[in-house]
Amino acid sequence: MHIRSGLTAFAGALALTAAAVLALGQGSDRAQAKEPLTFINLPQAAWTVVGYEKGFIQEEFAKIGITDIKLINPGTAELSGAEAALLDRGGLAIAQRMMYPATVHKANGIDAVIVWQSAPSDKYRTPLLAKIGSNINSPIDLKDKKFGGSRVGCGWTSPTEVLNEAGVPLDTRIRKGSVRHETINNSAATSAALLSGAIDATATHIALPASAALWLSGEVKVIGRSPDDGIYVNAAGRVSYFAMRPFVEEYPEAIQAFLLAHERTKKWIQENIDESSEIIAAELRVPVNIAKFQITDPSSFEFMQGEQSADNAREAVRKFQKYYIDAGDEILAERNLSDETIDQFVDARFFKGGKYSVYN
Repeated sequence: MHIRSGLTAFAGALALTAAAVLALGQGSDRAQAKEPLTFINLPQAAWTVVGYEKGFIQEEFAKIGITDIKLINPGTAELSGAEAALLDRGGLAIAQRMMYPATVHKANGIDAVIVWQSAPSDKYRTPLLAKIGSNINSPIDLKDKKFGGSRVGCGWTSPTEVLNEAGVPLDTRIRKGSVRHETINNSAATSAALLSGAIDATATHIALPASAALWLSGEVKVIGRSPDDGIYVNAAGRVSYFAMRPFVEEYPEAIQAFLLAHERTKKWIQENIDESSEIIAAELRVPVNIAKFQITDPSSFEFMQGEQSADNAREAVRKFQKYYIDAGDEILAERNLSDETIDQFVDARFFKGGKYSVYN
């Protein structure tokens, strides 16, 4: 498999970006000046390493003349938001984020569009965890305690709703709550803080490798889950793929090829769990049991079904943006998306009925 370092990927992507910008600047000659796309950088993830190993990714991109495909480790397992930053700098063609952080990135000015969104999540996606043996057994027990985790992600959106429902809301910069919040963007550091007692609880996707090891160690317990029909499950806990708007405008066929490979690979993985686990273990350098856990645990988010309706995707953004602003979200209170921006943020061409949809 071809894996390229971030710096090398960035250098290559800069050349492509420069060519694309020149093409966009030709006005009426745009069609004639369009630079052929012959290589692409994609995020290294559990499903992409399987799709690459089985040839699904290469097959779909070969149909549109792209034969040089690199899988880039964006570092999202270690540092929240790294993948979106790499996308913004030109090192990736497409990035994966949950819908809340994707929306925050958009509100902060990243010129990206949503090309795929998952169907609604479920209560297992991001459980609240505390250390085994602690006297914290439910969300209400966190009153006057310290909760730690990523601020811009499911480690904040899920517990915010859970703790609101329990009557012990999280602190924010603009609202005093009952539970103190400490931002920790590194998943390994979060696990260490929980086990050491530096924080009393966290929330995470336990199918992520670092979190899976923590969960399978038997040292933590679940103390709360998102409401079955709440804002996290129905809206903020959805997964998205997004790409820079100029790239999508110039090369929509490349996005479609990615999404076709995505659908093919997800189906194959579910039908071949053991072989997929071996591939993931080898390529991502994790134990086989962790790789299999990534596929089979209900907290996994890489293999979710897609949302076919662009209107439903937009409504999900509207609903969770309003909910979290009302809940004291200082980030979205300061910068949020207008209805018009949300309409543009979700690119309907890649949803059912669109020209480049995989659902037609």
